[in-house]
Amino acid sequence: MDKFLAHILIVDDDDRIRILVKQYLQDNNYLVTTAKDAFDAKNKIDLIKFDLIVLDIMMPKKSGLELTGELKKENKVPIILLTAKGETDERVEGLERGADDYLGKPFEPKELLLRIKNILAKTIKKKKTEKLKIGLSILDLNKLIIEKKDKSYKINNTEKLILEKMINSPGQIFSRDEIGKLINIDKERSIDVIITRLRKKIEMDSKNPKYLQTIRGTGYVLWIE
Repeated sequence: MDKFLAHILIVDDDDRIRILVKQYLQDNNYLVTTAKDAFDAKNKIDLIKFDLIVLDIMMPKKSGLELTGELKKENKVPIILLTAKGETDERVEGLERGADDYLGKPFEPKELLLRIKNILAKTIKKKKTEKLKIGLSILDLNKLIIEKKDKSYKINNTEKLILEKMINSPGQIFSRDEIGKLINIDKERSIDVIITRLRKKIEMDSKNPKYLQTIRGTGYVLWIE
């Protein structure tokens, strides 16, 4: 399993498309499972954890739109919808139901591959951002909690925004002005207070920070081991 980039489910009632897409994605190091309709797909989704689903809208018995709506209520798996070209209403409805992207038929397999790569890259980045270990602290940005030893510290949305930005660019120095624009605060003193508060939640010794450091005269930087 380690050699595969991700496990993808292809759902389409057209045998030719299923075979073509499966072969192309397998040639690009993806593990691929196929389903002939929404019911077949749901059975497999209940048994297997997929990284992404490519789902045709126009299928008999139950449409891809209906399945998308059902899945997004209970599952965060990314979905790319396959739509007939020119069916704008279907595309809009698909996005409203939670689909992550859409691709009009007929399509080039290479374009589908690029869309899959983009969505998976965003998903991986988001997962890294949501929960991360820094020193002895575990940051769960999804739950707005930092756990350190036996204690839990709540963080607010402002603190989350700052951490997300810094986690996505470890080692990059952020000026007070950049942080201020991000959280819509223009008072440098207020920004300093927020950073100090975060240090107390992350660092073992907030007066001698190892990870969330001040770069004198420049700004702040977050180091991740």
